[in-house]
Amino acid sequence: MSDRTMAGQVLLFIWFLSLSSALGQVSYSIPEEMAKGSLVGNIVQDLGLDLKRLKSGKARIYTGDSAEYIELNKERGVLLIKERIDREALCGQTTPCALHLQIILENPMEFYSVTVEVTDINDHSPFFKRSEMRFRISESAVTGAVFVLERAMDLDVGTNGLQTYVLKPSDNFSLKLQSQADGSKLVEMVLQKPLDREKQEHLSLVLTAIDGGDPQLSGTAQIHITVLDVNDNAPVFTHKIYKGSIIENALKGTVVTTVSASDLDEGSNGKVKYAITNTLDNVPELFEINETNGEVRVTGNIDYEKARHYQIHVQASDDGGLTDSSKIDVDVIDINDNKPLINIMSKLTTISENSKPGTVITMINVQDSDAGENGQIHCSITENIPFTLKSTNNNFFSLVTDSDLDRERESEYNISVTCADEGVPSLSSSVTLSLQISDVNDNAPVFEKSSYEASVQENNTPGLSIFTVRARDADFNQNARVSYILEDSSVNGVPISSLVSVSADSGVIHAVRSFDYEQIKDFQFRVKAQDGGSPPLSSNASVKIIIQDQNDNAPQVLYPVQSGVSVVAEIVPRSADVGYLVTKVVAVDVDSGQNAWLSYKLQKATDRALFEVGLQNGEIRTVRQVTDKDAVKQRLTVVVEDNGQPSRSATVNVNVAVADSFPEVLSEFTDFTHDKEYNDNLTFYLVLALAVVSFLFIVSIIAILSVKCYRWRRERMFYKSGANLPVIPYYPPLYADVGGTGTLQHVYNYEVCRTTDSRKSDLKYVRPCSESIISLDTSGTQTLTHAQRGKLINEEFDEQQKPPTADWRFTQNQRPGPSGAAATPEVAMGTGPWPNPPTEAEQLQALMAAANEVSEATNTLAPGSMGLTTRYSPQFTLQHVPDYRQNVYIPGSTATLTSNQQQVQQQALPPAQAPVPQPEPPKAAQTPASKKKSTKKEKK
Repeated sequence: MSDRTMAGQVLLFIWFLSLSSALGQVSYSIPEEMAKGSLVGNIVQDLGLDLKRLKSGKARIYTGDSAEYIELNKERGVLLIKERIDREALCGQTTPCALHLQIILENPMEFYSVTVEVTDINDHSPFFKRSEMRFRISESAVTGAVFVLERAMDLDVGTNGLQTYVLKPSDNFSLKLQSQADGSKLVEMVLQKPLDREKQEHLSLVLTAIDGGDPQLSGTAQIHITVLDVNDNAPVFTHKIYKGSIIENALKGTVVTTVSASDLDEGSNGKVKYAITNTLDNVPELFEINETNGEVRVTGNIDYEKARHYQIHVQASDDGGLTDSSKIDVDVIDINDNKPLINIMSKLTTISENSKPGTVITMINVQDSDAGENGQIHCSITENIPFTLKSTNNNFFSLVTDSDLDRERESEYNISVTCADEGVPSLSSSVTLSLQISDVNDNAPVFEKSSYEASVQENNTPGLSIFTVRARDADFNQNARVSYILEDSSVNGVPISSLVSVSADSGVIHAVRSFDYEQIKDFQFRVKAQDGGSPPLSSNASVKIIIQDQNDNAPQVLYPVQSGVSVVAEIVPRSADVGYLVTKVVAVDVDSGQNAWLSYKLQKATDRALFEVGLQNGEIRTVRQVTDKDAVKQRLTVVVEDNGQPSRSATVNVNVAVADSFPEVLSEFTDFTHDKEYNDNLTFYLVLALAVVSFLFIVSIIAILSVKCYRWRRERMFYKSGANLPVIPYYPPLYADVGGTGTLQHVYNYEVCRTTDSRKSDLKYVRPCSESIISLDTSGTQTLTHAQRGKLINEEFDEQQKPPTADWRFTQNQRPGPSGAAATPEVAMGTGPWPNPPTEAEQLQALMAAANEVSEATNTLAPGSMGLTTRYSPQFTLQHVPDYRQNVYIPGSTATLTSNQQQVQQQALPPAQAPVPQPEPPKAAQTPASKKKSTKKEKK
């Protein structure tokens, strides 16, 4: 349809609409496939009617017998789609496509005509009735031959209908379109290039039909073409000349050779037949050929003496009369009955692997007694070896190296030399030569990998084996012995030998020192592998050591800064709301990975209900409203912990002031300087000072005691014996030392019970079970029973000193002390203090001296009595006490001790003299000093 025709139709349609409106008609145009309920037009407005008229007139639509696609909405006065409209089903290829309906009104009766044109949309693709089209075309078809193709169909009309065709591939055919009188197009396929069945027997093309819609739709059909054969190829032999041989006197039917010819045609055009075409000689009588498979066989008697050579002409032909020819050269071979004889003239058994090509290994001479071709000899050796056999003269051969030798590839060769004559059947002889290949150092050590990578945990033990490098040398013996050497290099200025070492024999790499991930994360070096050849060969490999991090660093708090010089406090106003940001704890961890993931926790707080710490960000915020009851000074201890295994942590103290003004904060925080006790350095110095003071105090006490003991011993050396006490001789030979001092046979200890208050100290002294006899236990151990020892325990003194008991009041002759001491009235009465009161050390030494005299005297008494028991270790043994045997007396006893048994029997004990009763003199009021001295005396 031309553009001029289309424009005329549009003008005609506009004129028709105008005329229809004037005559009480209305027209609408809608596309097909509109949804139900879609608006077609406002019929009330277009016809100039009133909605009341529609209702009062009972307006309805009349379509006759056709289906109702349009409905009237009386409430709105519009026409709506009642059923989906398919233009192709309604009108097919007719254009234009329209629906005609009438609107009928009553009271009075009226009717109006309505025309609804349904326009086409591109909702259908072009299609072929047959999806495949097949053609059989001879390969002799000429260029320009035309083949009509099936046309496609498209249900749409206008521009949405079928527009064009495309044919692919277009190597041999092109597409030609011809317009028909009815507007359709005839589709023709034209041959552009001759077909060749021998190259391509089957062709497959795709025909595509395309419409003009937007978007375009298409349909396809497959075109299958079979190329038919014609006899355009002659048979062709595989060889122009065939060669064959046969021994004389060969049996009939012996195959001489087989010829072959091929024809590219098929069927009868490709069937080949063979024939012998000789006419001038007797070849057809001696040989025949199989016309089907081309085998040439012997049919007559072959005599070497008559003819040594035959030439057979052969022809191949197909059923179409095309032919090809070839010939066969047949040699007649004499009978062979002698084997070649091989002689070894010279040979080597060992050769170095670095021998040059052409080195002679063996020289051979071969002889054959046959004549003619049966006497012609050829020799060969084993294939795929680096040797070759060269003929130097008639029947003389040399075995030489043909290429480089490699002992690592093959260390020994068994070379088989075979010599055969030209006879049929051929006779041959063979000999095997053994050759050893000696090694040279021509292979450098080769590492398993050109680069290695290993990892090691930091803080490793020095000498730890990290991993092993290995290199292999293909050489033999000493040339294959590999040693490993660490090449000189440095890492950050540090020699690599101070970091790692390599075992020369095994290639094991050891860590020389402990690594620190925070200082060095990885380093590289090279290891050289060197063999033991001369000269040595070597190769190297790169090694990368990766240090793996461990959690060996605790978090470090950057803020708030902990300082003992000044107090830093965060101020929180009392008007702060919930979630108020007080401060933020900032910490870092020099470790990496999860070892550096930090979490924050509130460990201690003055008021835990007031503050909280963000687990991940360390932000300190209020969790409730600040009140006036909250203390001004708030101290928070925050723990920063990493995520390592095991985890490490650090603590930080945060001072918070809850106040609205700075003077209030300043007055409340003046005592924060006392927080220095939290300083670790200050604690260390305090402990050190305490230790020094304690050490000086102990040294002073020891020095004072040493001086006092020294003075006491000098004073006691000048004491004289008492006049009323007998002298007890001393017999050292009676004692043997078991305590290691060489003076006493037995060790005597005394139990001294002292309290922190010297006024309440007492002394437990052993009282004998008999008033007149002291015995020595024969077992060598002097003991007292608990009952006996309990009787001797003195009661503790009260705050006021009690008067001494009668058992401890003695006359001057009975009291211990230096001889010649004057007896005062107080001494005679037994109520006064000691004459010339000694010091505490002197009193203790006097008691120990008295016990020594008792121990000497008990050696002369009868066994069975109770002795003295040991209570303390040898520092209280009596060997350190001066000899005061002349001054010994026993409290509570009137016994006089002698040095031997006879002296005990001879000396009578004087009766105890009753003291003269005298009035006790009045005691002076005790001062604290005198009370302390009297208490010490009672203890002793």
